[in-house]
Amino acid sequence: MHAMAERARLLMVQGTGSNVGKSVLVAGLCRHFVRQGLKVAPFKAQNMALNSFITGEGHEMGRAQAVQAEACRLAPQVDMNPVLIKPNSDVGAQVIIHGVPVGNMSALSYHRYKEKAWPAVLASFERLAAAYDLIVIEGAGSPAEINLREHDIVNMGLALAVQAPVLLVGDIDKGGVFAAFVGTLALLAPAEKQLVKGLIINKFRGDRRLLEPGLAPIAARCGVPFVGVVPHFRDLYLPEEDGVAVESYGRGLDGGREPAAATLAVAVIKLPHIANFTDFDPLLHEADVRLDYLLPEDELSGYDLVILPGSKNTIDDLLTLKRCGLESRLRDFLRAGGAVVGICGGYQMLGREISDPHQVETTSGAVAGFGLLPVSTELAREKVTVQSRGRLLFPFAAGDSMEVAGYEIHMGRTTLLPGARPLLQLAPAGEAGGGHPDGAVTADGLCWGTYLHGIFDRDDFRRAWLDFLRQHRYGITAAAPRTSFAALKEEGLDRLADLLAANLDLPAISRIAGLE
Repeated sequence: MHAMAERARLLMVQGTGSNVGKSVLVAGLCRHFVRQGLKVAPFKAQNMALNSFITGEGHEMGRAQAVQAEACRLAPQVDMNPVLIKPNSDVGAQVIIHGVPVGNMSALSYHRYKEKAWPAVLASFERLAAAYDLIVIEGAGSPAEINLREHDIVNMGLALAVQAPVLLVGDIDKGGVFAAFVGTLALLAPAEKQLVKGLIINKFRGDRRLLEPGLAPIAARCGVPFVGVVPHFRDLYLPEEDGVAVESYGRGLDGGREPAAATLAVAVIKLPHIANFTDFDPLLHEADVRLDYLLPEDELSGYDLVILPGSKNTIDDLLTLKRCGLESRLRDFLRAGGAVVGICGGYQMLGREISDPHQVETTSGAVAGFGLLPVSTELAREKVTVQSRGRLLFPFAAGDSMEVAGYEIHMGRTTLLPGARPLLQLAPAGEAGGGHPDGAVTADGLCWGTYLHGIFDRDDFRRAWLDFLRQHRYGITAAAPRTSFAALKEEGLDRLADLLAANLDLPAISRIAGLE
């Protein structure tokens, strides 16, 4: 493709509401334009999510933008998501600017803080605009929240500041999509409405001919043309942005029935403040693994493995699990031959105590853990954010020690107590040296925990652990075809780009972005 101008062209995707598919469409558009030979970068000024990612520089950003960076065939960088908000209660959240926490704030205090966040947003945007041909920008929620317009830095406030043309996306699966388009545009200021250049219907099911009679009247009423109708899809994999997706996953074995011997049944406990649930996506896509998300009070019988995931408020979630009686049920589950795993906050819960002397999460002081691993955790003021790699110390598989890799995001510092056996030996990625022990594992290997997010992304570790568990439970090894998780993600991005090419007017969208 011919050389582009020095400053990037822009294309912004906004939605008529939350969860209409903005993140997925941005990822697909990024992959499409990369395949056209352009240097493309994603950008989301402000993301509110508990599903985050750590860059190679140790900066924290929204995982959705990390996936969009993969769609662009780029290493994720924090300029792609300069402001990240991680809710830790119903009224408060940790605010992260350029990958570094700046404090816990209420919604009202953050609303005032946006004056300081705005320069960080513009600085990141300018760095990307100088380095790429095209920036595909994602909005957040709806631009029609008129009560938030004055301090908006992620929707029309940003679009006006950088003069980005906007595609407005509506989710027809929720119903009322035509009203959502008309109502959204009616609530925009004239200057904002002028930036909306195309409408997209997402998640359409059925015969498109039944939809056609409604398109022209709505386009005429809105004064904006439709540039595509994207069908609902289920047969390609893309990581979900936030925990709302967990609601659509399977929940519970029917009547507590025993699974077939060839299938491992895995239960992830759906914590109130669950974080980084995409840690378990690789298990979801193993042909001989069934993965369910259970509420803390749900029955565990019939499952082979129970996983406690990460949490943005570990102590509060631990107390919730105890009130539901999960502590005694986990002990019974282990005695019956099941396995229990904890990742990050879940690992801390499996220990003997979590203390919070600096009141990072609570004023409770110290809370007893489940006592399933001989470790103790103290919450610190400074967050650990690092990409790590190392080796497995426990012989889940025969032969040489296995390499592992992932990333760490935690406030806790966990100490191995007498009798503890570490699970991993880790060091920051790219750093020479022996590193440090991480995690803990029981002598039989059936209960372990680690701080390493993404450990199941590694095909060799995931297969070794599943085969170890399958052998323990049923005396067999896997019979189903093996899954390459990296290949699954890459295939999903390419197939998404193909889907958009077949259902969007991409020449019109290119013109909207100023590419032709």
